[in-house]
This record gives sequence, C-alpha cells and structure tokens, in this order.
Amino acid sequence: MDTLGDLPARAAAGDRAAFSDLMRQTKSALFRFIRRYVGDEQDAHDLLQESYAAAWLSLRRYDPSRPFEAWLRTIALNKCRDWSRRRFVRRLVHGATDLASPEALSVPDGTEPADEQIEMAGKLARLNEEINLLAPHLKAPLLLTAIEGRSQSDAAKILGISVKAVETRIARARRRLFDALKEA
Repeated sequence: MDTLGDLPARAAAGDRAAFSDLMRQTKSALFRFIRRYVGDEQDAHDLLQESYAAAWLSLRRYDPSRPFEAWLRTIALNKCRDWSRRRFVRRLVHGATDLASPEALSVPDGTEPADEQIEMAGKLARLNEEINLLAPHLKAPLLLTAIEGRSQSDAAKILGISVKAVETRIARARRRLFDALKEA
C-alpha cells in the first residue's frame, strides 16, 4: 500500500496543495539520496529543488497507478547524472578538483574516545570519496540498495534495467570500493 495515499493522484490532477504535501513527505529521503550521490550538501539542495521543479512540470505525465516515490527518485537520479556530466566537463575544461566534501560527514555522538571518532570520520570520508569516484552506472544501484534500503527489484524499476543488472553492478561497485579501501 502506498503510504502517500491519494496525494499523487490529486497532485497529478493539478492540486498544488497535494504536491506541497508530497514534497514535505518525501524531501528528507530524497535529499539523503541526492546528497550521497553528489557528495556535496549545497549541490544536493540545488538538485533537490531542480528535481521537484522537474516533477511539477512533468506531473501530468505521472501514472498514479505506479509508486510516486520511484517516479520522483528517477527524476532525481537523472538530475544527479546531468550534474555529474556537467562536473566532469568542468573538471576537464577548467582543471577543477572534485566537488565532494567529505568533511560534511558527521560522526554520531557516542561514548567512543575522540581518537576513535576521528579515525571513524576519516574512514567514512574515505568511503564517501570512493563512492563519489564510482561510475554513475555503479553508484546509483549501490546507493539505492545499500544506502536507501530499496530492494534490487525497486532499484531495477527506478533505473530501467533488469534485476540481474542491478545485482551485477552492486557486486562490481562493492568490489571496486573494497579494492580501493584495501589499498588505502
């Protein structure tokens, strides 16, 4: 059962209040997905806004019989892919450095000693850097399943590929991360 109720259908019919409610209910999870994909909080905020703007403009084409969150996630994923292509071109043309900001990662409060927290923050930053270096076709299935907790079947629908392709890409992404972190 869709937890969003009739909001997607009402929004698709042009109800602005329903779309606003959808944004309120989906923005946290969508922001986390985008943030993990692009690695920069400010860029993630910008892409979140672009995603909702694109969703609003495309809402008439939304099929209310399908899961709204998967449809919205597909739009966000496309925005992230476009952002990655633009970033790549900028780096080639201008020699810019990677826009990932591992410092944005935070370590949860706990009773661990400060040196252990610093070490963990370093490991998380390194992992985030390596995830950001993954090719988009490997990064997206990994984020959707391992980070967002979606099933491989859901990821396959969002990405428009087979479940087997999702499984293969996740395995390749994990192998690359393992190899990169092992060398560090």
